[in-house]
This record gives sequence, structure tokens and C-alpha cells, in this order.
Amino acid sequence: FRHLWGRGKRAELLATAEAAPGALYDEFAPNLPLGLPFMQAAMNAEWFEWPALPELFPASFPGVKTSRNGFLVDIDLDRLKARIGEYFDPALSHEEIARRHPAAMKDASRDARQTRDALLARGGPIPDGFVRHAYRPFDNRWLYWEAVGGLLRRPVGDYRKHVFPENLWLCNAQHVRRGADEPQAYFTRHIGARHLIERGANWFPAWLRDARGDSGRRPNLSRAARRYLARLDSTAEELFHHVMATLHDPAYREANAGALRMGWPRIPLPGWPDGEAEGAFAELAESAMRGRELARLLDPEAPVPGVTQAPLRPDLAAIAVPSTVDGRNMAGDDFALTAGWGHLGAGGAVMPGQGRVVERAPTPEERAASPDLGDTTFDVYLNDRAFWRNVPAAVWNYKLGGYRALKKWLSYRERDILGRATIPKEIQNFSNTARRIYSLLHRANMLAAD
Repeated sequence: FRHLWGRGKRAELLATAEAAPGALYDEFAPNLPLGLPFMQAAMNAEWFEWPALPELFPASFPGVKTSRNGFLVDIDLDRLKARIGEYFDPALSHEEIARRHPAAMKDASRDARQTRDALLARGGPIPDGFVRHAYRPFDNRWLYWEAVGGLLRRPVGDYRKHVFPENLWLCNAQHVRRGADEPQAYFTRHIGARHLIERGANWFPAWLRDARGDSGRRPNLSRAARRYLARLDSTAEELFHHVMATLHDPAYREANAGALRMGWPRIPLPGWPDGEAEGAFAELAESAMRGRELARLLDPEAPVPGVTQAPLRPDLAAIAVPSTVDGRNMAGDDFALTAGWGHLGAGGAVMPGQGRVVERAPTPEERAASPDLGDTTFDVYLNDRAFWRNVPAAVWNYKLGGYRALKKWLSYRERDILGRATIPKEIQNFSNTARRIYSLLHRANMLAAD
């Protein structure tokens, strides 16, 4: 095998044209269980001794795909309810709905007129149809859910009945994208989008509603996982959080980068499969504790003491501070996001813009407050007057599922797209998200150091 890639391969071929083949090529044996990749693939020697994610949590769901996000999903609940109310108003014709809300009358999995006729014949919107929706990383919104009738392109069968406040959901894909170095594992308690981190990603719950009704639940565990946990006297939630910690461990991702591109992640478990190894319970419990912390940081609605709740940790207090160029408090038009962070593209899709950031070195005060700040930080502008001061470069560039999380969040809240200025709560949410990401990176650095 010889690796030739990118614009430099012609120059490399010319430079090595007369070299002996033995000096240019490496020999290796393609791995059959991995799918016979014809190149070296980074993989732990015990990879195939570990259980794959679906071998631990067998039930999963592909997530919601609406094909009408601009109509069925919104940041503001009142605005979504108004749109859905008009859709279910029999006094408004199909043509009028198409004029007011083009996406609602766009043919998706079935004819849009037939869909609306069937739903109008049934009656108004279902009372509990407005639900919280994990739309993008760190960006929960409102979704109007219809399980039947074709309004949602992919309502995903009985997915919704398994979404309840006590449940835990992990999003992961069978294959990571080539070159992706982000965790590509996300947590929520809400209904998740199909493409939140990756096309083809699935949502794995810790619990399932059982057949006896809404009051009962059972762990979403394979027989092997149940036996393993029983021997350790542990629980589905402990295993769930251990998986979360594993998938966010940079050493695990680096050591198994090749295998992660080929199939579902496999999860190292202390003492698997019999659970009888010395210290297995303590090791699983310690890992699960880290996973719980990661889940809280990834959930934008979960309060995290010291990160989103005062008193803030000293290293976080100086991160992403809402500021103005003249030092006064933000007021009025200062809240409007008009720096060019997003615009509408073809089909009404929101496309990220360049926005305005100012790159600089941290001040001595910022560096003293946050020792892990790095050599570069950014001031991220809402408009000509207001900005978030001191967003570290690693935080600003943080990706999850292919998205630069903070920039993606901003693109949807440009005033011309959002239809209003952001509100103080949303300004604080950006600061909180930056601090969550800083804490995630800090945790990853600690794991790498260990």
C-alpha cells in the first residue's frame, strides 16, 4: 500500500519515480471482519472482542425528517402554533395556505393536498403535538408532530411513545465521515432530528415504554447486556453514560479511527462479558460519572453549576461575555443579529454567512482567569455595537457532527431569518453554550492527559 492524496501527489510521484518499490510501499493484511479495507485502519487489537453499540442497546430510531422544517419547526412556540392553526383552519383554501406557507403545501412523501384534506377531516391539531425537538447540536426548538397523515415525511413509527422526561437518548452513526475528528455522539431528552449529527444517524434510548402502557418502562438492553449488568449489580443508565463517556474520549477515537469509519462503534466494557473482573463495577461507575457530566454539558436545557449557574467557575466567567464597543449595557437594537451570520438559500434553507469576528490574543486578565485559553481568542459580533468578548479559538472552531456549533447557532438567528431581534435569554444562551463547549474541551484534555 502507498498513500497518495491531494494536490501534492504529482510532485511526490515525480520525486520518487526512480525509487525502488520496496522503499515506497508498506505491506499489510486487509481485515475481513472490518470489511476488507485496502488501507491501514487504526483499530485496537481487542476491537472485535468489544460489543457493538446495537449489541448493547438493540432498539433505535432514525429520528425525525420533516421535509418541511420551515413550517413544522420553530424557535418560537407561539409562532409555530399560529402557523399550524392556519393550516387546520377549514376556511382557508389550499391555495391560501400555499401562499402563506409554501413549505406546508410542498409534496413530500404524499400529495400535500391529500394530506391536508385528511387532517382537516380528522379535526384540529392534536393537543400534545407541540413538542421539544433536538434540531441541531445545542439548539433545541419546537416541533409540531403528526404520527399519521403524511405531514411529517418520517414520523418514525412508534418513536414518540418512547420519548418521556425520564428517558435518555444517544445519537450516533454507523460510520463517521472521513476526516471527522469530533465525537459525533450527542445527548438529548427530546425527539431528535434525523440529521442532527450525520445522515443515517440513529437515536438509541436507555429505556422503552413497554406494551402495558405509558406507565411502564423496560431497559433497552440486549440479553448479553442484561446479564453483564446483573452480575455487576448495575443499571441501563450506568451503561448508557459509560457509552457516552467512551465515545467522547479522544484517546478512544484516535486509537480506533479506522474502525469507526467502517461500522458501529464498539464499546470497551470492564470485565465483558461476564463482569467478573476485579474492579469492574468501580471502573464502570467512574466512567458513567464522567458520562453524566458530559450529558449535562451537551444538553442546552440542563443547568450545570459553575458553568451555566452562578457562581461561575473562575476560568469560565471571562468566556463569551456580552459586551458593547463603548462599555455600556446592551439595550434596544444591540440585541439584533445583523452581522451577516446567515441567509436563505435555495428552497428556503438557511446558509451560514461570514459574520464578523475579530481575532486577537487574550489579554493578561483573560489568560490569568482561564489558563487553558490558548494563544488566540475571538470577539464575536452581533452587529456594529454589540459582541461576545473572548470566545477561545478552540471553542469557536468546535464541531459536532460536521457543524461548527456556535456559528451554526448564529446563522439561524440572523434577524432577517429569525424575523425578530434576539432576546436577552438567547444572548445568555450563546454565552452558556460557549462555556459548555469550553468545559467539554477541558474534560477531553484531562482524559488525554490521563
